[in-house]
Amino acid sequence: MAQSQIQIFDTTLRDGEQVPGCKLNTEQKLIIAAQLEKLGVDVIEAGFPISSPGDFKSVEAISEIVKNATVCGLTRAVKKDIEVAAEALKKAKRPRIHTGIGTSDSHIKYKFNSNRSEIITRAFDAVSYAKSFVEDVEFYAEDAGRTDNEYLARVCEAAIKAGATVLNIPDTTGYCLPSEYGAKIKYLMENVKGIEKAILSCHCHNDLGLATANSIEGVIHGARQIECTINGLGERAGNTALEEVVMILKQHPYLNLNTNINTREIYATSQLVSKHMGVYTQPNKAIVGSNAFAHSSGIHQDGMIKNRETYEIIDPKEVGVTDSAIVLTARSGRAALAYRAKKIGYDLTKLQLDDIYASFLNFADKKKEVEDQDIHFIIENSHVYAQIMSA
Repeated sequence: MAQSQIQIFDTTLRDGEQVPGCKLNTEQKLIIAAQLEKLGVDVIEAGFPISSPGDFKSVEAISEIVKNATVCGLTRAVKKDIEVAAEALKKAKRPRIHTGIGTSDSHIKYKFNSNRSEIITRAFDAVSYAKSFVEDVEFYAEDAGRTDNEYLARVCEAAIKAGATVLNIPDTTGYCLPSEYGAKIKYLMENVKGIEKAILSCHCHNDLGLATANSIEGVIHGARQIECTINGLGERAGNTALEEVVMILKQHPYLNLNTNINTREIYATSQLVSKHMGVYTQPNKAIVGSNAFAHSSGIHQDGMIKNRETYEIIDPKEVGVTDSAIVLTARSGRAALAYRAKKIGYDLTKLQLDDIYASFLNFADKKKEVEDQDIHFIIENSHVYAQIMSA
């Protein structure tokens, strides 16, 4: 893999599906998996095979249909988990087992009632066992964000010695600041023996709204895989949003970091996931929200009409959105009204526009958004309608 290449590991079907009420059946998972492959993700985490017969069946079915992406199954550092995942992944062209264990003092003490030395042993044994089934094994150090860096490096070294090809460094609780998470990745790159044999991966949660920023800091400091979900779905406040990290890397070419994502499939994928999971995407969601390319302020609208780049850093077509939207409200100016009127067949002179604009404002004060049919009504009931139609 080129040093500038960032692998996109999509966990919508595993971590994303953990959102309450978002349970998908196998047929729905297959539809989404096919679209994720069309989108160009490098890895599809298809599920947690031992968690239920349905999840096992879904991972097995996805393994059969996916042609290019790696198909991944999650496990705990438990032999039975690993055996079941290996069975579910048997038909995958590129199978990966994703196994791991908590490494923070909090997890070691309260979750496992264990000690640091024993956790390292369990990590090594889990990776070794997974390696007996598949060549590609990813190890996750759960709660790495709150794990002491020196100890985390020792855990990573053990996982590499056992044969791990990817080291997942999760900010499981979304606690890290971007500078802290970036420094953690940098420390591991510089202090883990054998780090050149594995890829570091960012898996960040959004509890403090920092998942995207942390993932970008991670790849800037040496990580070469980002784990993310469509629309940022996931436990609690969600995961890193695929559409955000991909477009950040694309819009900042000086970072010299690239992905294999076909960005023109982003909006279609977002809509498909939203439909099947039954989760409404907030209007102001970056990249895929309904307002992401919508403009209602008069000053912004005037600038947009003159040159799109005055207020948009992304061409909407680059993410599969048909066009920017000029939304008419009481905050809109004459330029926006003239623009929308021309779109539906009225080429207004300055004097005609002045006459209609006052009526438009009165109408807009009573309604949140002025639609095309409202513009027809306003013009048809104006003093200048006859001259507009005779022009």
